[in-house]
Amino acid sequence: MRFVATGDWQLGMTAHYLSAEARPRFHRARLDAVKRIGEIAAEQSCEFVIVCGDVFESNQLDRAIISRTFEVLSAFTVPVVLLPGNHDPLDAASIYDSPAFTSRQPAHVHVLRDSEAFEVVPGVEIVGAPWFSKRPQGDLVAQATQNLAEVAPGRTRIIAGHGAVSTLDPDRESLATIDVESLKAVLREDRAQFVALGDRHATYSVNECIWYPGAPEVTSRREDDPGNILLVDIDPQTHASSVEKVHIGRWSYLVVDEDVNSGDDVSRLERRLADIPDKDSSAVWLILRGTLTTAAKSRLDEVLDHATDLFALVSLWERHTDIAVVAADEDFADLGLSGYLQETLDELAVSAAGDAPTAPAAQDALGLLYRFARSGS
Repeated sequence: MRFVATGDWQLGMTAHYLSAEARPRFHRARLDAVKRIGEIAAEQSCEFVIVCGDVFESNQLDRAIISRTFEVLSAFTVPVVLLPGNHDPLDAASIYDSPAFTSRQPAHVHVLRDSEAFEVVPGVEIVGAPWFSKRPQGDLVAQATQNLAEVAPGRTRIIAGHGAVSTLDPDRESLATIDVESLKAVLREDRAQFVALGDRHATYSVNECIWYPGAPEVTSRREDDPGNILLVDIDPQTHASSVEKVHIGRWSYLVVDEDVNSGDDVSRLERRLADIPDKDSSAVWLILRGTLTTAAKSRLDEVLDHATDLFALVSLWERHTDIAVVAADEDFADLGLSGYLQETLDELAVSAAGDAPTAPAAQDALGLLYRFARSGS
């Protein structure tokens, strides 16, 4: 018996940090990832798909997002089981109760609204732990599994949950932390054969039968292993299981860390950026440190301007970036400045070299003056 475990689709994710031009591509990529899940489920003879929470970014979304989601899910040839998570809980404003959802929900798409065993296909049941608010007052997975009996031979039971487990340093003030030892006892006593969890966006194995599949598309630069789904095989007779990670994500979030102290260093950074594939689906955060002459800093600005035109995002990570600019005489020697421009240059050079709060602004102004003078020379 094989199925797909996935989670944290967060359809409708704002991605406010991306440019207005890149956001529609990002939104489409998330739906395309869902489409690929359906294709893989068919190709790999999977019997169903479990989505372990946060199917949607929130409960307040444009109905077009729901319509597009169902348009993609309608092509699935297997049942799809959705678990409400912290982004889309079953509260009074639940997206799962909205007319846009209930009026168009395909027959093979099911929402786990309680923790009653749901027989997704003959012989296989799913016990879910849906969220009913953004701040549960207890371990929902423990509550869902506490009274489970041993699974009969020839049958399979899967637990679907959402949230941080106790072994991953969760929020100590959260009452919803999932107790790992309790889950291990459920598995050890053969009251379930596999646990699929959402909330962590990177693929992670708590143990051989407790997994976070992660988000099928990257959502943060802090994720270690995003963009995957899991193919899970369970033998109904022996209850032995195996897991295969399958990468389907097409977006990349990258952190580029470089020391830049010369024109050669700037050229090295330029080559590194040029070597990144699929730039229109890549977001890059830069950590740059060093001291550059005005000419080298001007060259760096040109490199970054060009990269901004190509990538979905190029952003200096300001908390970690520290570039000082020095006005070298040779930078301006051949530009033929005189009069007001030369006086401005002299004043900016003095300001840029000091420790005053205005020094960074003076350094930026020097770079602009250099580029302006060079373009007119």
